[in-house]
Amino acid sequence: MPEDLSVKTLTKISLCLCAFVLFPLTAVRAQREKFSQEDVEYIEKTWPTAKKTNTGLRYIIEKAGTGETPKPGDSVSVLYVGRLLNGEIFDQNNDKDHPFIFRVARDMVIQGWDQIIQQMRLGEKRLVVIPPELAYGTRGQAPRIPRSTSLVFTMELIEIKHD
Repeated sequence: MPEDLSVKTLTKISLCLCAFVLFPLTAVRAQREKFSQEDVEYIEKTWPTAKKTNTGLRYIIEKAGTGETPKPGDSVSVLYVGRLLNGEIFDQNNDKDHPFIFRVARDMVIQGWDQIIQQMRLGEKRLVVIPPELAYGTRGQAPRIPRSTSLVFTMELIEIKHD
């Protein structure tokens, strides 16, 4: 009888350990890809070195920045070109004298911008691929951006102001 008890105890311990080890792996696998399968294949083929954030953004640092990163509430100045995955430009602002200015994390821009800009350093330039749900989602922005469209931005952070 004591041998049976020790076998039962060992079995319970083994099952508990397996649950603790396997649960995190299951949770990681369960994360949903935010790009369509077609977009993932295109992105991985076109930008194989792109890194992925925990929210699903893909990015490549084209020019490293220095110094601080913007914080929520900061006012930032950005130069950018916005493209669809097919390369078609839908919006841009490359005028250093009149850059695009917005407050970080104040719902002034799409979620993908608010997320990635807080990771960028002053002077940094990135290529960023944003899934539809962190861009304009299922509504799009007619007529320039169709519904459920992934977007590609080249973004350069040129100024940070702490107001």
